[in-house]
Amino acid sequence: MRRKLFGILLIGAILLWGAKLWLRKEQNKNATSQSTNTINIEAEIPQDAAMQNDSSTVTTVAENLDTPWGIAFLPDKSMFVTERPGRVRFIDSNGNLDPTPVGELKKVKEIGEGGLLGITLHPDFPANHYVYLYYTYNSRRNDTMNRVVRMTYENNQLTGEQIIVDEIPGAANHNGGRIKFGPDKYLYITTGDAQEPSQAQNTNKLGGKILRVTDKGDPAPGNPFNNSVFSYGHRNPQGLAWDGNGRLWATEHGQSALDELNLIEAGKNYGWPTIQGDEQKAEMEKPRLHSGPVTWAPAGSAFIDTSLFFGGLRGQTLYEAVIKDDQITTLKEHLKGQFGRIRDVILSDDGILYLTTSNRDGRGTPASSDDKIIKINPLTLPSS
Repeated sequence: MRRKLFGILLIGAILLWGAKLWLRKEQNKNATSQSTNTINIEAEIPQDAAMQNDSSTVTTVAENLDTPWGIAFLPDKSMFVTERPGRVRFIDSNGNLDPTPVGELKKVKEIGEGGLLGITLHPDFPANHYVYLYYTYNSRRNDTMNRVVRMTYENNQLTGEQIIVDEIPGAANHNGGRIKFGPDKYLYITTGDAQEPSQAQNTNKLGGKILRVTDKGDPAPGNPFNNSVFSYGHRNPQGLAWDGNGRLWATEHGQSALDELNLIEAGKNYGWPTIQGDEQKAEMEKPRLHSGPVTWAPAGSAFIDTSLFFGGLRGQTLYEAVIKDDQITTLKEHLKGQFGRIRDVILSDDGILYLTTSNRDGRGTPASSDDKIIKINPLTLPSS
């Protein structure tokens, strides 16, 4: 009788233990699903030392930079790099960093996330030598603001600063700052809410928006609100990239994680601060993907085929969002933790990805040689 009772108790204990294991597994599965918008996440297997040092895979182009924010390629494959304190650096086509800046913008105000941020070249740069820059400054009223300026590159120097978009709201944080010319040859500008969330919903204000202007800074023809605003309801977008069909995608910093990837359309409202994550409201757009409780802190972005690559600051990862039929099916993680905070991600004409690190931005743990520019052959990244 005792043996029977002992057997029954033993079987019951085993069943209870199995049920607990199953429940824990299901809870973990649900948590992962909620944090990834029910997509697959594929983490790259850590590379061995030989792979990390393989010059065909990952190469350091430049180092000892001070918070490099944006990269722009010149026609001869040399590049400009902005440093947040207000300097524009030049790296020649052989990867040699000029020790002397080609431009120093004295009015730049480096504060929190602000400073000299985005950079891009005019589509007709070979003819006019125009370079566009986005930076934070102190207004006459002693307010923190942002502006876009145009300069001319001649005799190895940037000169002749002209303001084309001024008095974009600024603050210590949430300054946006990415600028790129689109396939339509108009200039797109990301702006943050400057820590005043309500202005993101006001289409008469420049904060919390994606702007679209001509090369002279005038509102682009066909803009939805008869001003410079292209889309609104943004918190702090920092990445812009167009896919093979000419559609614009943007990365955006969320609140309490909930970072976003959005497919941007003219006149659409992307919800901040009214909705975020999976929340819904009529006439407001949900993100195509959000990070859930995980923080990416997404920044610069670039398309390769149907994959959107973007940098993660807090995530310290090169992310790859695989897109099919306007939906993100898989999020891959590359180089996780290997280089620290990744800011800009840009694709060269020869199909190589270039990254800037932001370990000296006050939120990272810089190594002695930080910050860096790194180039990666995307063909060597795991395909699955």
